Amino acid sequence: MKNERLVVVGGSLAGIRAVEAARKSGYAGPITFLGAEEHLPYDRPPLSKAYLDDAEPLVPRFRTERHLRDELDIDLRLGTRATALDPSEKLVHSDGGEVGYHALVIATGAAALSIPGVGELAGVHTLRTLDDAEAIRAGLDAGARTVIVGAGFIGSEVASAARKRGLPVTVLEALPVPLVRSVGEDMGHTCATLHHDNGTDLRCGVKVTALEGTDGHVTGVVLDNGGRIDADLVVIGIGVRPATEWLAGSGLRLHESDGGVVCDSTLNAGFAGVYAAGDLVHWPNPLFDGDDMRLEHWTNAAEQGALASRNALAPDEATPSATVPYFWSDWYGSRIQFVGVPKADEIRVVSEETGDDRFLALYRRGDHIGGTICIDRPTQIMKYRRMIAKRAPWEEALAFAGVA
Repeated sequence: MKNERLVVVGGSLAGIRAVEAARKSGYAGPITFLGAEEHLPYDRPPLSKAYLDDAEPLVPRFRTERHLRDELDIDLRLGTRATALDPSEKLVHSDGGEVGYHALVIATGAAALSIPGVGELAGVHTLRTLDDAEAIRAGLDAGARTVIVGAGFIGSEVASAARKRGLPVTVLEALPVPLVRSVGEDMGHTCATLHHDNGTDLRCGVKVTALEGTDGHVTGVVLDNGGRIDADLVVIGIGVRPATEWLAGSGLRLHESDGGVVCDSTLNAGFAGVYAAGDLVHWPNPLFDGDDMRLEHWTNAAEQGALASRNALAPDEATPSATVPYFWSDWYGSRIQFVGVPKADEIRVVSEETGDDRFLALYRRGDHIGGTICIDRPTQIMKYRRMIAKRAPWEEALAFAGVA
């Protein structure tokens, strides 16, 4: 076959799972793996959790270079950025040359958003890469007065790390309630109490208008209400955008809302042999009536990376990506976990107390359970995920929660 080769673009979790799944499925042909960073592929969630907290943090690499090159027999090209895709010729162009494929998995993930006018002030960071995490950790270790822009999960985890060191930290959120899109308004209020209870200054409904600096280093944050907050470290956690700029002009359909790759249920991107996985994918999830989804979750990236690879190598046997969303976040010693989707006809709070008393709420979607959020109930969350996957009746979920 011409260009007999599996090419995986993106040194991400989805990318790693794609090459592992290819070998596990029995594919013995050549695999080329392109990663834009010089680092070996690493796990991102620990960067805002254990990597900031631990006294001697370990780089959370997935595999050693020897394992990737020798045991998985991968043509590993780190520090190589994809620049264009020509699906008609089945070629990936990169700053290290072009490579042909017969099967392609796009797993370039997403890039952190910033705010206009940041410039080159030292002490201002997003948190997406290992280099970002190292810089933020250095600031926290130095005792920085910390301001976090965005009360999402990344920003909240950085706030937790700052408070663990006893540092003053302010979290700024433009929306009236944090995490509305992720867990809904009512549960956003519940999550906000974790900040207040742990001494974090959470301010909602405010926007940043400028950053101030002296000698090239940030010194303060100016707000739209006229206020100003002193800062030695500013972490911007306002979300991400799919890293798909290199696909412009490829003919792939990019979603009008965010530039993500639009795929069918099998993760095919509209061309023979071209599949995508992870944070950049929009696809119709059959478990939720074919709703268009794009998830920035670890579990989804792992599942889709493996599935995209198998489907790319055996398109006649392709199966749909049918997954129940799942994510977790660690704040101030508590673990928040969510399964399903926040869109609901009803939210039933089973336990209203957070922390050690273990908060739990269920989301009803029609006559079925559609989502669950919990705090410090790690043994239960996956049971609810299985209920959602099988479209369990609402009454069954309530009974399991002990609600009459």
